[in-house]
Amino acid sequence: MKVFWSVILCLSVCLKPSSLTKNIANTRIIGGRQARAGQFPFSAAIFAKTFDSAVFCAGALLSNRWILTAGHCVENGTEFVITLGSNSLSDDDPNRLNVSTSNYFLHPEFNRTTLDNNIALLELRQNIEFNDYIAKIHLPVKAYGSDVNVVAIGWGQVSDLEPGPVDHLNYVDLVTISNEHCKIYFGPHVTDNVVCVNGIFNEGPCVGDSGSPLIYYLDDRHPIAIGVSSFLSSRGCESLDPSGYMRVFPYLNWIYNITGGLD
Repeated sequence: MKVFWSVILCLSVCLKPSSLTKNIANTRIIGGRQARAGQFPFSAAIFAKTFDSAVFCAGALLSNRWILTAGHCVENGTEFVITLGSNSLSDDDPNRLNVSTSNYFLHPEFNRTTLDNNIALLELRQNIEFNDYIAKIHLPVKAYGSDVNVVAIGWGQVSDLEPGPVDHLNYVDLVTISNEHCKIYFGPHVTDNVVCVNGIFNEGPCVGDSGSPLIYYLDDRHPIAIGVSSFLSSRGCESLDPSGYMRVFPYLNWIYNITGGLD
């Protein structure tokens, strides 16, 4: 049975400006575990403001100046407050670095209705320094197919009934599936630019995980961002339906053109 496309497919969390860092429950990504300090040093928590709303998303640090995230996370943005170096959104963490920017680059062919080309870049106002808790993720040199073991991370909500974001970064092991399989659920919305994932049961991203990376580990020291969290089933996070990420590989030329190349 096909799952109909709906607004819940945008995985960002709409927040009141006054609640950006308050009243955050200490729970987990769907079926996941809490990350250790420094386990995902490229993770970025993004509090995005527009003229009339505030949205929470995530992203991945590509260099000491650029962050990769989802297109619907930055559209119409006026200011982005970004937390790096810490798994917690509220704890007093000496490893935390808070930065802000208003510079974003939305893919020119982004389609909010279909979520095609749902990818964007944030440019920090100045270069940051890397350490054990802040480091970059690598870009792919090829496209990855089905049956690939990957890791999803994020601060998204733990269930359909408990709102997010949660306080602590979480992660879950997933497997990529074929686009043909994913089309059973999402039809023509699954283009060649999309990679879908499933867990063993109802594991995966949820609302609040938009923009977070889908990670393939070439080895322990070489994490690769092969996807950007984009959408999930209209039946909810706890359904057994797959979740959709934008593939990063088709957008490499765009990324390099915008950034002028990455170290």
